[in-house]
Amino acid sequence: MFVMDFTHRLKPSHLALIMRIAETGQLQRAAHMAAMSQPAASRILSDIEQRAGGLLFERHPKGMQLTALGEICIRHGKAILEEYDSLERETSRITSGEKGHVRVGSVTGPAVGLLMPAVQKIRELTPDIEMTIEVGPSTELVRGLMENRFDFVIARLPAEHDSRDFKMYPARSETVSLLVHPDHPLAIHRQVALKDLMDFEWVMQERGSPIRQAVETAFHEAGLDVPRRITNSSSLLVVLKSMERTDTISPQAQEVAQMLANGPVSSGFACLELTHPISVSPCFVIRNRYRLLPNAAERVLQAVLSEF
Repeated sequence: MFVMDFTHRLKPSHLALIMRIAETGQLQRAAHMAAMSQPAASRILSDIEQRAGGLLFERHPKGMQLTALGEICIRHGKAILEEYDSLERETSRITSGEKGHVRVGSVTGPAVGLLMPAVQKIRELTPDIEMTIEVGPSTELVRGLMENRFDFVIARLPAEHDSRDFKMYPARSETVSLLVHPDHPLAIHRQVALKDLMDFEWVMQERGSPIRQAVETAFHEAGLDVPRRITNSSSLLVVLKSMERTDTISPQAQEVAQMLANGPVSSGFACLELTHPISVSPCFVIRNRYRLLPNAAERVLQAVLSEF
């Protein structure tokens, strides 16, 4: 009980004073280094020794020398102060947004065109921010946001959600690109019309997805039927395997198509240029209005917004 009372009453400033006395051998110099008066330092040392049950220093005309009890206090005090310093550094980095775990969800196009460029810049400035990124449809992303699985998402707000529950920042509109094998019959054409695409094999996102809706709407507005030979899949692996056939067309977000055709992970694909481009309804950067973002997440959010 005595030891517990002693250790619980010790403060970092008390430990720092003891350390300074041990370093200098002089109470006056130690008090000055600890930014306190000598009488105050003398009272603190006397109180510590009383609670410790013995002297920490032997007083001599030429200075102060550690006792065995003082040696123990110095040894443990160094470890304690180092932990305090480490705690201060860690908490400072978290509160400043230099460290933390940020969870973001995004639909495919903005994940490539907006989120990843922002994350790469953040990693250069604050490498200790841990990122978790999930790509999926808007319905799942906004549901995850409501369940606090994401700090923010880049998505379209589904009709069943009330926009007043969120803070929403308009992102860039998406353009649809038609990805094809480089040996596709239309790959050599500078521009193609929708009517030229009717009889080819398609790998297209499931019905109801934004890109699928945009493509079908474009055909209907042109007075054409939707192509009949369609494989329904949002899996990029399925798309890549299907693209081995030279007559296959796959509509993708422009950022994704350009990455596959021209980016660092280029697979040798080509993009068809339409006479009338197909656009998808724009996405939003969405965050919960009633939830305060951690500083690291706020830092990543601002980096994403700066990409607009």
